[in-house]
Amino acid sequence: MPAYKRSATTFAIRGPLAPADLAGLYGRVCALLEGSDSAVAVCDVRGVHADAVAVDALARLQLAAHRRGCQVKLRGVSNELRDLVAFMGLSDVLSD
Repeated sequence: MPAYKRSATTFAIRGPLAPADLAGLYGRVCALLEGSDSAVAVCDVRGVHADAVAVDALARLQLAAHRRGCQVKLRGVSNELRDLVAFMGLSDVLSD
């Protein structure tokens, strides 16, 4: 029997992000993943400012993906954002 291949879902986040943006972003990504059979969600974060709000948003998106049997992989991560994710102890959760 052939193996079932799940596709990747790709989306982008553009910054800067404000705390008020997080609920809407979370809702949109949840809706995107709900209608998908993707094992991986590739999130392009080019241009997202390296700050606590961005890391909070990415952690929330990873949680949403995990609840749907999916994993978020980051694309276009700046060194600053990667360093902040590591500093906050989330490197194992948010990877590229």
